[in-house]
Amino acid sequence: MKNQYEINEETMAILKIDDDYSEVYELHDHYLVSKSSNKIMEDSCKYFGSSLDGRRKGTEAMIGVNYKAPIIVEESREIIFFPISNSRENTNWIGLKHIKSYYRENEQLVLVFENDTKITLDISYGILDNQILRATRLESALRGRKIAKKTII
Repeated sequence: MKNQYEINEETMAILKIDDDYSEVYELHDHYLVSKSSNKIMEDSCKYFGSSLDGRRKGTEAMIGVNYKAPIIVEESREIIFFPISNSRENTNWIGLKHIKSYYRENEQLVLVFENDTKITLDISYGILDNQILRATRLESALRGRKIAKKTII
């Protein structure tokens, strides 16, 4: 069990266990962390020079989304996470760049990451599809700004 954790390029998902613990999936590892999923997200945003609220406001300014908004945790490496839960207080966070596929199985949704790790989520296909669309729009807006910046310089 870890007490500290910052999101990095290998982080695929942060899943809530309860208000005090989270399960973190990375490309080559898996951890239990003694922090809520939102606390991990908040601390990671601070580590990279902002806050979770600041990142949410940035998303709203870039793509006009403020409810269940995807978050740019770190912009130079395009680390983007999106929430999937009904609770803003403690949610699951999924890393956009590691998603390989997703499908319905019985009454649940199975999310497959690029390393073939599978997690089962109790959400609809449409909700996940919408969150991926929003995160992809944010990623596109971020890349567009980077290209525009290079053109000006």
